[in-house]
Amino acid sequence: MTHALKQPLILLALALLHPISAQEKPADEAKKPDAKEEAAGKSGQVSIQSKVTIAGQSVPYTATTGKLVLRDDKGNAKASVFHITYTRDGIKDTKDRPVMFAFNGGPGSSSVWLHLGMLGPKRIDFPGDGTQPVDPPARLIDNDMSLLDVCDLVFIDPVSTGYSRAEKDGNPKDYHGLQQDIDSVGDFIRIWITENKRWASPKYLCGESYGGIRAAGLAQHLQDRYGMSLNGVILLSSLLDYRTLIGAQGSQLSDQVFLPTFATTAHFHKKIEGDREEILREARDFAFGEYGVALMKGNAIPKAEKEAVAAKLSKLTGIPAATWIRKSLRIDPFEFRKELLREEGKVIGRFDARVAWSSTDPNATSAEYDPSYSLAIGAFSTAMLAYLGDELGWKEDSHYEVLTEKVSPWSFGSDNRIVNLTGRISAALRDNPKLRVLVMGAYMDLATPPEGVPYSLRQELDLPEDLRKQFTFTYYDAGHMFYINPPDLAKGRDDLLEFLKP
Repeated sequence: MTHALKQPLILLALALLHPISAQEKPADEAKKPDAKEEAAGKSGQVSIQSKVTIAGQSVPYTATTGKLVLRDDKGNAKASVFHITYTRDGIKDTKDRPVMFAFNGGPGSSSVWLHLGMLGPKRIDFPGDGTQPVDPPARLIDNDMSLLDVCDLVFIDPVSTGYSRAEKDGNPKDYHGLQQDIDSVGDFIRIWITENKRWASPKYLCGESYGGIRAAGLAQHLQDRYGMSLNGVILLSSLLDYRTLIGAQGSQLSDQVFLPTFATTAHFHKKIEGDREEILREARDFAFGEYGVALMKGNAIPKAEKEAVAAKLSKLTGIPAATWIRKSLRIDPFEFRKELLREEGKVIGRFDARVAWSSTDPNATSAEYDPSYSLAIGAFSTAMLAYLGDELGWKEDSHYEVLTEKVSPWSFGSDNRIVNLTGRISAALRDNPKLRVLVMGAYMDLATPPEGVPYSLRQELDLPEDLRKQFTFTYYDAGHMFYINPPDLAKGRDDLLEFLKP
């Protein structure tokens, strides 16, 4: 999940009250995991064995928690990367068993969101549709929507997140940057694959939010540096090009990309009426057609045209035309989150625009906080710390960094260009035409709106048509962490199962 731009730029990625199925036992009857520390102890790993019911089938598994050491060319320890691995028991031949490396974004986020929200064998017990907070303390339940029945899972916390740290001979700043991050996570994946004898297994990356930037870079890096061809990359609530998010004088792209999400948000909150899919189609066509042309005219746009465009914007967003005119046809997402429900005295969420809580400053011009982040952060933090100690058997005195600003300032490179990793994933496809990419977007995501990645890929003009077919796009009703909405969690599993098929 993430904070961002006007708040700390952490595109993190940040499930729910789920009835116990006929196959599941209540918590007090469930078999307690049998924890066992590895005999030698030199690896710093702890393993437990447990089981979870998925799709009506009992799935026995081993969960291994530990730190993998990254070393320089002289063998000196530079960093320790904390990770949690789940492997299904009873698999004698792993050559057909996929392994997925999952991570969130930030920069500065641990992998807790994907881990305890969507993919792992445990998930947080959120109430209802995921728009209401849990009663503290947050609890974990078995995740019958996990992928563990068909795919082994490795959750990675990049250096300075989770319990991952630079060693005494290492410098944390050596890992706090675009390419440094790709290099270190790539090194982790190479070592893990080698130590676990999984070079012959199908390999997948799943990156949420800024994790999509990391995944796009890794797709090329793993191939070029180590000769590791991936089977698939999953970009979940992600981005490839920061221009789709950051507004700047002389650039209208972010205004265009956010407009369709403004429309779906207004429809959800009943500020506009009609069929959502038709509204969405109209908003997309307008955003990348008439609206884009009007924005490029800047202050030279004729008054009559400006008023006509403002009227259409009002129809699509529920924000009065007079406000659009006063704002020169440009309203950023922080202003939109404040304006849409101003009369009701509420501010809407950035990560999940379905969430609307009371405003704390009625005179503010922009959203003063993100209620959807407030809803999630405490639950994920508490649940993760309880799970690590009580079930996984991992004890550590240092603080588990769920989401940290210790990675700031993050180095995006020295060439003074906006970060854009679209070309890297295209290069990976060029050299590995069997690579497939699944793009998962959410209609109520005002952090990384779902129009961003499709736009970026449309600008890859030299990408051959046959390689464009390697991309699959799918959409969900909730927000950035759409998986805390039970129907989206189920759909997400179905989409991932289809994607994982050979």
